[in-house]
Amino acid sequence: QLQASGGGLVQPGGSLRLSCAASGRTFSSASMAWFRQRPGKEREFVVSVTWTGNITYYADSVKGRFTISSDNAKKTVYLQMNSLKPEDTAVYYCAAARPKTTYYRLYASMGFYDYWGQGTLVTVSS
Repeated sequence: QLQASGGGLVQPGGSLRLSCAASGRTFSSASMAWFRQRPGKEREFVVSVTWTGNITYYADSVKGRFTISSDNAKKTVYLQMNSLKPEDTAVYYCAAARPKTTYYRLYASMGFYDYWGQGTLVTVSS
């Protein structure tokens, strides 16, 4: 299971940190990611990271503002979101994938991930 938390209401320019803890079968995952679904839009890739090697990929829209980090011992990933904009308003989902050699090609694809968390709402508004 993946348990996401940390969402809430924040003003533009503010910061928020999301957490996603892996447990059960997801504990043996090789990589994790955050996706988001903005109102009226399809779910989109935000960022991904591998548990070993800490290989990360970011969507262009969040580069320089969002930072993913991981605590391997706790099997928890964090998404630090700074300089938030109204267009960052979305439900944020964490996802986990079993070990696969295709990470480098498919990290941004929803189909690559085997497990999904329940989503946490982030609202950026004044």
